[in-house]
Amino acid sequence: MAIARRNARQQELSNIEFIHGDWLSEYGDEAFDVIVSNPPYIEQNDPHLQQGDVAYEPQSALVSGIDGLDDIRQIVMQSKAHLRPGGRLIMEHGYNQQVLIKQLLTTEGYRDIRGLQDLSAIDRCVVATWAQS
Repeated sequence: MAIARRNARQQELSNIEFIHGDWLSEYGDEAFDVIVSNPPYIEQNDPHLQQGDVAYEPQSALVSGIDGLDDIRQIVMQSKAHLRPGGRLIMEHGYNQQVLIKQLLTTEGYRDIRGLQDLSAIDRCVVATWAQS
């Protein structure tokens, strides 16, 4: 939180609210039009965790369970209570996770699910619409 606040000051951003919590758990019954997340999504035993720059990152910022989807599952489930009907959920994910995430979103009632690629043409993000009320 201290780093985020410092970055906001350096960028002269004043319209930001910092909330520490477990994904959406601190938002009560508040609803949003858009929820955007770049959660941890790396598999627990991924060998790349010991290479390059990520070797210096805290594991909690990168790793999300055995298949890398633990945090994404939480966000998908919690977002249902915090998205207005027609609201969008946008999440970054690992290069090999898009199919599973699309299946999860479909099972949980999201619609108009589409994947996006990064500048290297790698599957990197999903966008889904919450259709329930």
